Amino acid sequence: MKIEIPESLKVQHRELHKELASAMKAGGEVGSAARKVAEILHPHFEKEEEYALPPLGLLRTLATRKYEPEMEEVLVMTAKLKSEYKKMLDEHKAIVLALDGLAKAAKKEKKERYVELSRKLKMHALDEEEFLYPASLLIGRYVRERVELAHYDHHAGGGCC
Repeated sequence: MKIEIPESLKVQHRELHKELASAMKAGGEVGSAARKVAEILHPHFEKEEEYALPPLGLLRTLATRKYEPEMEEVLVMTAKLKSEYKKMLDEHKAIVLALDGLAKAAKKEKKERYVELSRKLKMHALDEEEFLYPASLLIGRYVRERVELAHYDHHAGGGCC
């Protein structure tokens, strides 16, 4: 079983990258501010795509109470997210500050589409903080509990030692 980021989140990330690339090409203060955002955002997105968002690919399957032992590989990702959680949230704060700079530059240069991009990226970060990261951590906890239960059942049933 391959644990993958849900398609809707992949599309969101691609679209946000594309819009930010457009802002960087806009030149002027907007281009400069967009580059500052990208310097922080791109490495952050890479981390998310490595370990914070793939666990969400199991959500639909787990919601139907289906469990497969192959899901256990998600535990590496969720352990990494748990250990990096505070850092990820701190990176969001830095990203939001850079986005404030982008919005300010876009307003000054009357480029409203980049004010809107700033807003969308802030909302994306908030979605991650309020829903996506916690859901990934809960998925890890659920899978870990299933593993522990299976291990307990195995021992209690006389299947071991």
